[in-house]
Amino acid sequence: MKNFESFLAPQLNDFIAYRQTLGYNTRCSRVHLLIFDRYLRQTNAAWHSLQPFYFLEMRANLEMEPRSVNHVFSSVRGFFNFLLRKEYVVDNPLQDIPPLKENTIIPFVLSPDQIDHLLQALCNRVRRNEKHFLIDLAIYLTVLLLARCGMRISEPLKVMKNHYRRDDGTLYIEKTKFKKQRLVPLPKAVMIDIENYLSVRKSFHPHDPNPFLLAGEDHGPLKRGQIEYVFHETLKKIGLDQRRRVLGNMNFTQPTPHCLRHSFAVNTLISIKERGQSPQNALPVLAAYMGHSEYKYTSVYLRVADAKSRKDLVDFSLWQKRKE
Repeated sequence: MKNFESFLAPQLNDFIAYRQTLGYNTRCSRVHLLIFDRYLRQTNAAWHSLQPFYFLEMRANLEMEPRSVNHVFSSVRGFFNFLLRKEYVVDNPLQDIPPLKENTIIPFVLSPDQIDHLLQALCNRVRRNEKHFLIDLAIYLTVLLLARCGMRISEPLKVMKNHYRRDDGTLYIEKTKFKKQRLVPLPKAVMIDIENYLSVRKSFHPHDPNPFLLAGEDHGPLKRGQIEYVFHETLKKIGLDQRRRVLGNMNFTQPTPHCLRHSFAVNTLISIKERGQSPQNALPVLAAYMGHSEYKYTSVYLRVADAKSRKDLVDFSLWQKRKE
């Protein structure tokens, strides 16, 4: 873990420790504050330098997208609020600096057919030998849960064997992004795959000590990096991988495992609409299923284009750019 090295290093460490005592995950804020720390060192800053104009210059020199710059400044603003409470400063020099206007984020969305194609390709890549079979099968099941249940990637990786409830066909998810717990009903096809995996795993290891439902190596869970690597390699193989594009004020994101969660939500709402029902009325149920703290966070999917509309929008934007 990289250390802070500027003259504010002691205070930055204190702030991170304080956030940790409150139960916050400090990984992202630490990354943001390391960017600030590096800029302090590059400019030989001291206490007297920390005026609003200094931060306007810093913002202008950050070679990042507006959304990323705003995230950095949000963390730095929080740090100075901490310094204000500790009486290191008499005011927050960032309090009147407005956020930059951000690009519109257009997430990558896979159609139901594309998801089926991806899952079939992942199934086909499972190696049929004792050394790799269980790991490859666990990776496939992880992606299956993301695609069919709209989970966050961290959720299936943390699920324990005793969190799988065979009797009522659910998975118990705890310690989510919003510190909530929920039961996720599983589609029957997903349950069949899990049962088959557990049966094969038991035949390989009758006294398996690994407590995780989807077992990784050394009695631990699968690693996030394993899922991301296999996901991207499989997308390349089936011709669905795309690089991130920034066209005008629109940011078309590249596919990641998290895009399966977006796709699940969007495709579910489209399916509800095609059945002649109201997607708006379904939002509270979908929000509870996906583990959102409030269903207003789920409502953003009503504004997300489906896979075909997104592709048409990318093609149109590229055509407009070539005309210019």
